[in-house]
Amino acid sequence: MTTPVNSRRWTNWGGNQESVAEVLTPATVDEVTAQVNHATETGRRIKVVGSGHSFTAIAVADDQRMLLHRLNGLVAIDGPLVTVQAGMLLSTLNTLLAEHGLAMPNLGDIDAQTVSGAISTGTHGTGAGHSTLASCVEAVTLVTAGGKVERFTSDAPEFPAVRLGLGALGILVDVTLRCVPTFTLLADERPMSLPDVLAGVGEWNEEFDHVEFFWYPYTDRTSLKRNRRVAADDRPLSRFRGWLDDELLSNTVWHGVCKLGQRVPASVPALSAMAARALSARTYTGRSDRVFCSPRRVRFTEMEYEIPRAALPEVLHALNRILEQLPFKVQFPVEVRFTGPDDVWLSHGYGRDSAYIAVHQFLGSPSEPYFRAFEDVCAALGGRPHWGKLHYRDAESLRPAYPRFDDFLAVRDRLDPNRVFTNEYLDRVLGG
Repeated sequence: MTTPVNSRRWTNWGGNQESVAEVLTPATVDEVTAQVNHATETGRRIKVVGSGHSFTAIAVADDQRMLLHRLNGLVAIDGPLVTVQAGMLLSTLNTLLAEHGLAMPNLGDIDAQTVSGAISTGTHGTGAGHSTLASCVEAVTLVTAGGKVERFTSDAPEFPAVRLGLGALGILVDVTLRCVPTFTLLADERPMSLPDVLAGVGEWNEEFDHVEFFWYPYTDRTSLKRNRRVAADDRPLSRFRGWLDDELLSNTVWHGVCKLGQRVPASVPALSAMAARALSARTYTGRSDRVFCSPRRVRFTEMEYEIPRAALPEVLHALNRILEQLPFKVQFPVEVRFTGPDDVWLSHGYGRDSAYIAVHQFLGSPSEPYFRAFEDVCAALGGRPHWGKLHYRDAESLRPAYPRFDDFLAVRDRLDPNRVFTNEYLDRVLGG
């Protein structure tokens, strides 16, 4: 069977990365194997692309681009262990799990990514008792250089590397996830001042299962979100309230606000203050994935840094100074989330309690001076950049931030000695 091959332009969701490359669309593991064999024999390179939700160039192909959307099925369910093909979308996974009385223990705030893309870049949600989605991985099947199909489980010495491999170790074709029984979340969302949030967040991270907040630049206002597991789904959000908050205000109206701020920069502080007051308090229950994930239709670029949790007030204070000194205005709120220690080698949260701070800018608005200044603050505190979010670090600066960095490189040397799966981004962050 011959897999279709053509040349096509690709652009990521944020609109800041693009490439033109030959496209491979395998439908079976055998086809993946054959294409990797051919690339190895002919000195070519393959880069797998998921749904394009990374802002870095991690998915930019400079030779051949492989799409795994045809590898999107259920492989097996064995109690809480669920094996799916790597091209399945998280939204599809969540529906599938619910049909079998299961759920992911934690999720990020969107579900548009592929399973392989989400775990390979360190996608995470929030919750002091959780870490990256890669921490839920119990086994993976990789097609490595030379077309060898290898299965890695928790007893394999390479396992801490392949769970979050940046696409640098091979092509993920299936993933086994440790899931939990379906659960309901009670969501408590309310406006609150930033000083009050910082005073209470330590206690809330112990009291609630999941805590996050959005701070609105040029104000001292935030939108606080706290979730806890409950027994009954007895306070569902009305369809109208869900549409009003999550579609009309958070997408349609917010897009208009951002466009106005882009045209009239002087209006941004007032618009930010207005946005901080637009979403009123609400409390509701829902199936976990429906509470975790929200529609995000307003396009932006993003940088996100993991920092030691104790450094959060210092970084937010520095951000306030940065905002005052920029020659332009920042239109998006700053998102803050929390995770516990991870044992995955290239996890941003490896070995420590973490706060994640994400800074955004509306698509088409200037961002680099903002992002670079923010990165300087975080890097000085031992911060680690999210692999799928914009950053300017390289292998030399990242090595001290990751205690097992060289161990990961040794696994890479074994599984992909000829760098079939590399690109410019991986050469920069891992070394050529």
